[in-house]
Amino acid sequence: MYIPSSSASRARFASSTLSKFSSSFSFLPALSKTTPSAYSSSQSCVSFVNQKYRSLSFSSALRTVRCSAPRWSHGVNWRSPVSLRAQSRIAAPVLERFQRKIASMAPENAFKGILTSLPKPGGGEFGKFFSLPALNDPRIDRLPYSIRILLESAIRNCDNFQVTKDDVEKIIDWENTSPKQVEIPFKPARVLLQDFTGVPAVVDLACMRDAMKNLNSDPKKINPLVPVDLVVDHSVQVDVARSENAVQANMEFEFQRNQERFAFLKWGSSAFHNMLVVPPGSGIVHQVNLEYLGRVVFNTDGILYPDSVVGTDSHTTMIDGLGVAGWGVGGIEAEAAMLGQPMSMVLPGVVGFKLTGKLRDGVTATDLVLTVTQMLRKHGVVGKFVEFYGEGMGQLPLADRATIANMSPEYGATMGFFPVDHVTLQYLKLTGRSDETVSMIEEYLRANKMFVDYNEPEQERSYSSYLQLDLADVEPCISGPKRPHDRVPLKDMKADWHACLENQVGFKGFAVPKQEQDKVAKFSFHGQPAELKHGSVVIAAITSCTNTSNPSVMLGAGLVAKKACELGLEVKPWVKTSLAPGSGVVTKYLQQSGLQKYLNQQGFHIVGYGCTTCIGNSGDLDESVATAITENDIVAAAVLSGNRNFEGRVHPLTRANYLASPPLVVAYALAGTVDIDFEKEPIGTGKDGKGVYFKDIWPSNEEIAEVVQSSVLPDMFKSTYEAITKGNPMWNQLSVPTSTLYSWDPNSTYIHEPPYFKNMTMEPPGPHGVKDAYCLLNFGDSITTDHISPAGSIHKDSPAAKYLLERGVDRKDFNSYGSRRGNDEVMARGTFANIRIVNKLLNGEVGPKTVHIPTGEKLYVFDAAMRYKAAGHETIVLAGAEYGSGSSRDWAAKGPMLLVSSLTLAIGIFPFLEPVLCCLFP
Repeated sequence: MYIPSSSASRARFASSTLSKFSSSFSFLPALSKTTPSAYSSSQSCVSFVNQKYRSLSFSSALRTVRCSAPRWSHGVNWRSPVSLRAQSRIAAPVLERFQRKIASMAPENAFKGILTSLPKPGGGEFGKFFSLPALNDPRIDRLPYSIRILLESAIRNCDNFQVTKDDVEKIIDWENTSPKQVEIPFKPARVLLQDFTGVPAVVDLACMRDAMKNLNSDPKKINPLVPVDLVVDHSVQVDVARSENAVQANMEFEFQRNQERFAFLKWGSSAFHNMLVVPPGSGIVHQVNLEYLGRVVFNTDGILYPDSVVGTDSHTTMIDGLGVAGWGVGGIEAEAAMLGQPMSMVLPGVVGFKLTGKLRDGVTATDLVLTVTQMLRKHGVVGKFVEFYGEGMGQLPLADRATIANMSPEYGATMGFFPVDHVTLQYLKLTGRSDETVSMIEEYLRANKMFVDYNEPEQERSYSSYLQLDLADVEPCISGPKRPHDRVPLKDMKADWHACLENQVGFKGFAVPKQEQDKVAKFSFHGQPAELKHGSVVIAAITSCTNTSNPSVMLGAGLVAKKACELGLEVKPWVKTSLAPGSGVVTKYLQQSGLQKYLNQQGFHIVGYGCTTCIGNSGDLDESVATAITENDIVAAAVLSGNRNFEGRVHPLTRANYLASPPLVVAYALAGTVDIDFEKEPIGTGKDGKGVYFKDIWPSNEEIAEVVQSSVLPDMFKSTYEAITKGNPMWNQLSVPTSTLYSWDPNSTYIHEPPYFKNMTMEPPGPHGVKDAYCLLNFGDSITTDHISPAGSIHKDSPAAKYLLERGVDRKDFNSYGSRRGNDEVMARGTFANIRIVNKLLNGEVGPKTVHIPTGEKLYVFDAAMRYKAAGHETIVLAGAEYGSGSSRDWAAKGPMLLVSSLTLAIGIFPFLEPVLCCLFP
């Protein structure tokens, strides 16, 4: 959620927050894009400033600081600027007037005069809609389609309080206002969650209900006001691979680890209205969103409007390929949207990306998205929308568009948007949407100037900047070894790999000494002789929302496996191979085509329906393989059809990780190494004793198109999604109460009642001063949400591990911080627990510890914070520029709030303060 920068917007926001939720969000720090705030050089006044990154938002009010080493005092009554309660207090003098005004006014839309009927072709009407053409404003015709969605939302929700006519005018005048970084409100049509981020959101809603009861009000009033869809897809791991029974075995492990979380989510699905929970084993959230949840156009109580969504996963942008505006946000922002709050956002610039021509034979959608990602990273699109257009769009299937939209986070854009056209409508019919629904979508979007028709003269639209790509110029490629945008043409891969071995350690280097580069590690794999070299592939995973929604690349992978089997090639048994479809539809068309049996022969058995390897849930390597890697310091490789390949993400033992199309994943698995030139070297030896080359197993575009045409059928989508909410036997056997209030189990280590709303009153408490505070942490610049928020595995010696061990949890059952986001006790202990964090109080030592200033002891951050709290001492956190930048994560805000006795203060260190801080904290 974004805290508005202007005082009027802040007052409006605070009043609305108070009046709607009885201060139910007042505890929550905000993750947002901040705007510049003033400071006075005559006083030691500072305010965190950062326009480019999503950050912890700070009030623009000036604050006077008085220093008394080694502690800080505030000379005035200071209110935490990262608290919505504090934002409410800033507006306190006007709140009462605002609330009286609201109570006396019936909410009436300022644009009710343009509400227009949309007739059905055969008679009657689909409903009514707020007509953009009825405004008769020529500026609208030049707006990008993505901005028109923001405009329609502002018009439809214009009550002159949360959304004003001035806000509408800012959007209409986008060409002039967007360069000025103006602020607008936006109310998305729905919210999308996955289980890692969804659990804490439902925990917050549950404890809000408790607070309502304690305030003698009706707990049932706490309900999402917009549709909320939660897909359980982040919990499954590849514990079992290369087995016909892998799906069942991995699901059993998944339920053993996550039964408490799943039972809680199942309770939430019945306790809250407007909330759909898609059970485990159904698919990846973004593919389910694309194939089933995406509405494109809503018809609610006879009012038609475009679908739009914010989701608590960065790859929510995949839905942009369907013409639905969507992007990722933090958990707190998502909760605010659920409860009817408009999101304040900077009106973005829009990069126009023109596509021409068509892809060459043998080139995949993955090759295209890696090329686009590299181009856009170079262009610079952070905080912007990217909108695709041009004659090449007609040649681009919707699944390819979704692949490009999916990787918006990797190229840095808020959205990669594809407006609705005839290709979109064809996909909607393919995926089982009814003819009447598709007709309504087309008629509405045409009537409201949101549909692209390539048979009509295209009206020129204005963009902030322009890029162009001839699809015929795209060539086969992969990306790596450590970043998604480090694209490597396939023909250059061998040379690039050898350069990486020699280069200094960095994004493109491993610094392997020349004499060590040809090292061979021989070992026994279950009695069979085996060997590994630098570049040996030990993980080959067809996974991730980016590619598993695309039939052409999935069936292409099956064709590669088929040709390899027929020629006598076989993947080495020590390569951990896996296939994790994004939905049950993929399984159906792989079986329909007869290609799944060939994938199985090469070890690519289906292991589950979820993100798996792409988010690090790759499971353990065989012990013999792991030992060979570690004892011989081998730079082992993983090849996956994912979207992120940062070092340590895929698996701790794969230092080189490459993103590739599913067919290329199979090819590299067969080769067993990334140290190969596919154009010149054979992949292996066939059953006839001759070398088999890449060209021998690579299918043509025509072959793939034929199999797609015959194997991907509308009935597959209908039958899959008709049964999706029925769950599976393990989900259905979960016994949960039907109560309105959740029965918190004090012994649970997964779900715990947080303290945010305890002892809440109807009136916000008064201002709280900060005096004689100790410095808990002293950071430099660029402390991101990855440094702040608990993530990854739980270290065996950490405070979180100690907490779990004390409660009888074995180390093997620690699971991850992500799986325990519903327990504030675990998450508070994991805040600032990043092993690479640099705290200046430690004088150069790296790690999650700090100095307890009164005693000089070096302690874990949590232990130090609790010692200060027990002694009644205030604490602050000092931080430099870009504190809180990176992906929005609610625990990057909640965690620090739970650690300190009253507040966390982050300071963008201006040059004139550096000498002061150096004296206080040398």
